[in-house]
This record gives sequence, structure tokens and C-alpha cells, in this order.
Amino acid sequence: MRVLFKTKYLDDIRLIKHSGYAISYGLLLVVALLLPQFLGEFYIGELAQVFIFAIAGVGLMILTGYTGQVSLGHAAFLAIGAYAHVFFLEMGLPFMLSFILAGLISAAVGGLLAIPVSRLSGLYLAIATLGFAIIVEDIAKHWSSVTGGLGGKMVPAPKFFGHEIWTAWEFYYLCLAVLILIVLATLNLLRTPTGRAFVAIRDSETSARCMGVNVARYKTSAFAISAAFTGFAGALLAHRLSYISPDIYNIITSIQLLMMVVVGGLGSIHGAIFGAVFIGVLPQALAISKDFLPLAISQTPGLEPGVFGLILILFIIYDPQGLYGRWLKIKLFFDIFPLYRKSTFKKQKSYTKTERLR
Repeated sequence: MRVLFKTKYLDDIRLIKHSGYAISYGLLLVVALLLPQFLGEFYIGELAQVFIFAIAGVGLMILTGYTGQVSLGHAAFLAIGAYAHVFFLEMGLPFMLSFILAGLISAAVGGLLAIPVSRLSGLYLAIATLGFAIIVEDIAKHWSSVTGGLGGKMVPAPKFFGHEIWTAWEFYYLCLAVLILIVLATLNLLRTPTGRAFVAIRDSETSARCMGVNVARYKTSAFAISAAFTGFAGALLAHRLSYISPDIYNIITSIQLLMMVVVGGLGSIHGAIFGAVFIGVLPQALAISKDFLPLAISQTPGLEPGVFGLILILFIIYDPQGLYGRWLKIKLFFDIFPLYRKSTFKKQKSYTKTERLR
């Protein structure tokens, strides 16, 4: 079991805690770089989609996992990023400039949305963001000159310095590079006073105000940053699908994003990655399982959303720390084996904010 001896205040905010982190994540990066050499085009495309969902998951994690603001409307920011990116590409802008502008527009819309909804919390905030997603979906259906309306719109291939990225492995590396940059940016953000203010707001808004944190301003910043990262994911997802239409960005997509961070593990970048892998694997597992299920079950309408909802409920009730929390428990078990105690791994009672004040 590794014990870290901290001798400086900077040790608490060090990006790489010890050499083991550098070795393990370095090996993981090498594996990610070499995977396209051993996989078929279909699996490479699926992994690229996992990376895209991970980018969106990191964006939502900043808002929900680190700032404590529940959102049921993040599919709207996927749509805004996708449509803005395609619009700028059609205007003749380079890929990178169009990509950055799509994220900035998503951030601006997220910041504007945060101004009225930052006064809300809990269920009311979730309802407000859900209403925003419905509004964006309706705008996409009727603003035909920009979005193509219900008929949708084809997405041109990304182009770097005149080279079009058509192959699956090139797009895979593009998504991997963006994911790495987003994760590094988020880790550095969380080490700053802004990131600490996000966590303070999540834990207790009253205590954060007493400590001098401008809650409204930091909530707005969290919404803007979260929307920007999700907008980047939307731009990449548009290229992954090669075709976008309003029905892609519906309430089911928002629920999938929320389930991704909850199942993966709230309050952790690892949780966003774990949740993205889970979301990427589950639809394929359901599609395969339909061949072995009775027709009465496999042909049931809404089977996939129903399974998603059931899994979300089960994780909230029985394992609220998600997949990453379960992984930490497994690591702890082997670290202290055979000197472990059964009570160490027993689920602890959780309390609501009102119960803590009793």
C-alpha cells in the first residue's frame, strides 16, 4: 500500500501525485495509440464515439459532479455545437476555427442560460434545463435556413491543411487528442481557486457564501465551461454521424449523458471516462442480446431507454459512488488484504443537506 508523505503545500494540487501515476497513465496512453493497429474499422469508430461521449461527460461532470448543478438539458449544447460547427464549415471557415467557434457559442449560450437558472436548485433546476433542451430542439426543427429543419443536414469531412479525414483511424486520433486536451484542461481548472469554488458550492452554497464565494458568478462560469466542452463533443459527434437532425438531440440523449456521469461516479474525471465506456458498450450489448431474448421482449418499443433508466435507478440506490467508486473499493481491498475489515466496505448511510443540520 503506497503512503504519500506530503512536505509542501503544493503537494495537494500536484497534477501527478507520484511516479506510479505517470507509469500507469503512460501505459494507458500507449495502448490507446496502438489500438487502431489491431482493431477493425467498426470498433475503431465505436471507440472514437466513446471518446466523444467522454468529452461531453467531462463537461457535464464539471457542472453536476463538481458544482452540484443537475442538468437534464445537455443534449441542447451538443446540438448547438454541432449545428454551429456545420454552419461555419459551410461558410468556408477552416476546421479548427469552426471547431473553436462552436465551443465558444455553446459557452455563450450556457452562460446566458445560467443567469436566470442560477437562482434555482435541485428539481427546479432540472426542470428548467429540460425546458431549455426542448426549446433548442424546436428551434432546430423550424430554423431550416441554418439547421436544415426536419430534413437534417449532411456534415462535411473534417479537413486539416487541405487533407480530408475520411478514414476511421484518423478520426480516432483526432477524438483522442481532443479528449486528452479537455481532461488536462479540467484537471488544471480544478486545481485553481475557480475549481475549488465549484466544489465549495457543491458541498454547501451557504458555507461558500460565508467564505466570500460569489455563487452566482461561479455557477455561470460552470455552466459556460460545461457547455463549451459539450459543444466540442457535439461538433465531433456531427462528424462521427456524418448527418445531423433534430431528433438526435432529444431528452433521451440528455438522460444518457446524466446517466453517464452518475453511473461512472460523480465528482471524478475517471467517472466520466468510465461512464462513457459504459454508455458506449451498453447499446451494443443490448443489440447482441436481442438475438437471444424472446420476441416479446426483444421487440418491445423503448427497450433501450427503459434499460438505461433501470440501471440509473439501481446505481443511485445501491451504489451511488458509481463504477469508479467500486473500482476504488476493489483497489483498497487488495491494498490492505488480508488485514481488511468487512465494515470498511459496508455501504454508509447518506444524508440530505437538511438532515445534516439536525
